[in-house]
Amino acid sequence: MGNPKISVVITGWEAKYYDELLDFVTLFQYGKFIRNLMWKETSVTPDSRVAELGVGNGRNAILLAQRVKEVVGFDISPDMLEKARKKTEKYRNIRIVEKDIREKFEEEYENYFDAALIALAFHGFRDEDKEKIFENVKYILKPGGKFYILDYNQMDYSRAPFYFKILIDKFECPLAEKFLSYPLKDMAEKHGFKMRKKREYVKRLFQYTELTLTK
Repeated sequence: MGNPKISVVITGWEAKYYDELLDFVTLFQYGKFIRNLMWKETSVTPDSRVAELGVGNGRNAILLAQRVKEVVGFDISPDMLEKARKKTEKYRNIRIVEKDIREKFEEEYENYFDAALIALAFHGFRDEDKEKIFENVKYILKPGGKFYILDYNQMDYSRAPFYFKILIDKFECPLAEKFLSYPLKDMAEKHGFKMRKKREYVKRLFQYTELTLTK
């Protein structure tokens, strides 16, 4: 069942057509709601430093860079890093860094960021790796910092629309379906985050959550 590939490294044709794939998996709503999220939902300021975990081709980083002091985009895929660097090269407040976000961050990033964002990538990690990511985000955020997660909504898969089931079954990795029942709020609280906001998009198939670091 589903795409047998379980990987957080995007390469080849997936990297080449990354924007198109994002549009497809979000029923062609990604451009609309990501702009809304970056401009209206995120509580960033002109002095904020933001980490994007899984920067992809830099699309989200560019939106954020127009509002904040600095965006540091982390990714592990050489193909995506190359695309992101080319796409963001004219933005002086964007840095693109090769980094596996499952591994502890360097000391220079300890308590460095006001906010962190991961968009449509969290579901692709195994549960034990999600726990590592929570801890790593806690390490790089300032006290009271925000962690924004945009991904599939938690839901009863058996009641999902048929077209969404086709997407999950035929085009996503097996971890995507598992994520639909992932206890996001409970796991966030386990690692010192409090869910402050949740928004649902595209017929409640996708969710945006704002987590605040409380300890």
